[in-house]
Amino acid sequence: MTAGQVHDLVGADILLPSIKAKALLADKAYYAEERVIQKLEQRDIIVVIPPKSNIKKPKECDSHLYKSRHLIENLFCKAIAARYDKTAQNFLAAVYLVSCIIWLH
Repeated sequence: MTAGQVHDLVGADILLPSIKAKALLADKAYYAEERVIQKLEQRDIIVVIPPKSNIKKPKECDSHLYKSRHLIENLFCKAIAARYDKTAQNFLAAVYLVSCIIWLH
């Protein structure tokens, strides 16, 4: 967990090396060529991140696959709309609960 004002890429730098997935679906905040995209592509992980509008040579994004991202995000929004829990332990418990719901579906 990071502080609320910390950019999402700080957490990504920590989590990306341990990802075991065929694809990563993320929003534009994670469109970082060297920090995210290249590292995942070197591991043969499909990167599905729409490019930021200021990118001169954007990579293509599988728009069909990207549409699936909202399903996961919507489920998290229903269960964890805001971080009301005061402790990281309680927040993590809510994340685990939502993850189990996703897995069961």
